[in-house]
Amino acid sequence: MKLHHVQVAIPPGGEDDARRFWVEGLGMAEVAKPEALRARGGLWVRAGEAEVHLGVEDPFRPARKAHPALLLDDVTALDAVAGRLAELGFEVDASQRETFPGHVRVHVFDGHGNRVELLARP
Repeated sequence: MKLHHVQVAIPPGGEDDARRFWVEGLGMAEVAKPEALRARGGLWVRAGEAEVHLGVEDPFRPARKAHPALLLDDVTALDAVAGRLAELGFEVDASQRETFPGHVRVHVFDGHGNRVELLARP
């Protein structure tokens, strides 16, 4: 078994904020949704084999605990992405940086309040 994608909820009309976080901030590429699903709104993004579907949910409630965790190539890449997100005004929490054995990590929050974990092996 292999993970195909993770779904993260966004509010109605939240696509531009999602693009700013996932594409501009994280550096993922937006991929075209199938024609049959486009009317639902949202967007899909991908980097390597990691794919995230940002789906519109109404009423919307951000995921403050549940989260996708994205493994970056190394700590330098992790710090660069976290720095870029901070510069764009997104919340970056490094308080648990050394709490996951064998990894360095930070938690970031998209423009809708959803938590995303970024980690790398030292």
